[in-house]
Amino acid sequence: QVQLIESGGGLVQAGDSLRLSCAGSGSAFNPYTMGWFRQTPGKERQFVAFINWVSGNTYYGRSMKGRFTISKDNAKSTLYLEMNNLRPEGTAVYYCAAGRTVFPNKESDYTYWGQGTQVTVSS
Repeated sequence: QVQLIESGGGLVQAGDSLRLSCAGSGSAFNPYTMGWFRQTPGKERQFVAFINWVSGNTYYGRSMKGRFTISKDNAKSTLYLEMNNLRPEGTAVYYCAAGRTVFPNKESDYTYWGQGTQVTVSS
């Protein structure tokens, strides 16, 4: 069993920064990669970034690199997403996910999901 719990979301103004966290736990928590997605009402989940849990290699979705930084703390079993210079179009529910795929940039590549944390960016 695996549990992923996101935190750190909230209401911010355009240009602000925010750091999301995702704490992993459970006897089966042994990811190969972990990633972040975001979703707005009526739309599919959009890939943000993933990180290899062993090597630390990262990959970002289109338009994400530069303002978003994914990182991890293996000792704490925690995934992070640092978001800088946020824009109103960044308003979404942000989800973390864990999987065993080598290059997981699709929703279907992940096995476990958190409940999501809301990020709202006001203009």
